[in-house]
Parts: sequence; structure tokens; C-alpha cells
Amino acid sequence: MLSLNVGTPEPNAAKPVGVTGIHKRPVGTAVLRAPGPKHGGLGSGVEGDFLGDTRHHGGDTQAVYAFAREELDWWAGELGRELPSGTFGENLTTLGLDVDGSLIGERWAVGDTVVLEVCGPRIPCATFAARMGERGWVKRFSAVGRTGAYLSVVTGGTVRQGDAITVVSRPDHEITVPDTFRAFMGEVEAAQRVLAAGCLVESEADELRELVARRGSGGGAELES
Repeated sequence: MLSLNVGTPEPNAAKPVGVTGIHKRPVGTAVLRAPGPKHGGLGSGVEGDFLGDTRHHGGDTQAVYAFAREELDWWAGELGRELPSGTFGENLTTLGLDVDGSLIGERWAVGDTVVLEVCGPRIPCATFAARMGERGWVKRFSAVGRTGAYLSVVTGGTVRQGDAITVVSRPDHEITVPDTFRAFMGEVEAAQRVLAAGCLVESEADELRELVARRGSGGGAELES
């Protein structure tokens, strides 16, 4: 892990909640724990990490967000500006790990005790767009489709900047994080593959089924705002 990042409350004009923790800064150590349900739980899976919009973010399946330093560097080249670790709101900035090649249900060991499980993609929102200040950011980020991964905390504990992240198990399906992102963005074929693999938690599988049903009846996919 190149960088371990947490956010503190800052104003957010992009959403009615009015506050965000998307601007994350490096820390030396942090405790990771399962935060419980999205509604009524602890929010982030990283102690001391603030989440403003707990309607759309946080909870067990979005406890920790990982993004690869290599992807940040690519975007830095595209945007022509420096992107420090934590810029995309990630808790873990990885190096040498193909975050976007990970499979749903894949497990990572972080340091000596912590185990995380890959749950799904990050869906870009208005807060992210405001944070970046780039015209058409949500569409641009979505078109690339390498979103980083949300993870659940299987085994909690203390992690430190520089801790090794090791893939310790992979499921027997082939559904990657980008596959799941395309599914939630409205690609019916991708959604059917994801649902057939049975790799999502039931609440998210239900959400995806509803999206497929809307597409089938002529409705479109909706970006979180």
C-alpha cells in the first residue's frame, strides 16, 4: 500500500447534505472494521474517516475504497495536473496491484491481520465531479470504466502506510470490477453475466435486477447524483 488516506468534514455544495469527506489525506496508521449497514451503521470502514452522504456511501459493502496509483498517474497525464494520493477519495492508494482486474469476492490480506473482500465498483457522483472540477467529469470517468474497488472488512485490525497487500483467494467466476460497473451503468448483457455468476450480495443483486427490468421496459440507467 503506497498511501493510507482518511477524510475530514468539508463543505459540499454538490449535494443537499452539505458536507463531504472526499478530500482524503495520508495518515500513518488506521483501524479498519466492518461498519455495519449503510443506513444506521458507522459509515466508513476506516476509523476516523468521515462520510457525508451516508445514503449513497459507506456500509459493509463500501467499507473501504481502493484505487491504484498507476491509474492516478494515468489520469494526471490526461488532465495535465498533479493528483496526490487520496485525490479520488480512496482510502487505500495501491501500487503494483491490479485493482481493476480484481474479481468480485476476491480477498486481500493487508499487513499482518486485516482481510478485505472486493465487493464492487465506485459509481461516480456529483460530489466527485465537484471535487475534480473537470467539465463532464462523470461521463469521462465512466467512459474509461476503471473505477477502483469498494471492499468489505472480513477481518479487522490496524493497517499502516507501506503494508503489503496480497491477494489470498479468488472466486471461480470471471466477473471483474469493470464488468460490474458496466452492469450498473445499464449494459444489459454485462448485468445478465453478473447476475448469473451470483457474486453480488442480495441487496445489490436486487438493485441490478431492477435496473435490467427498467432497461427492458424502455427506461435508462441513472447515475447517482
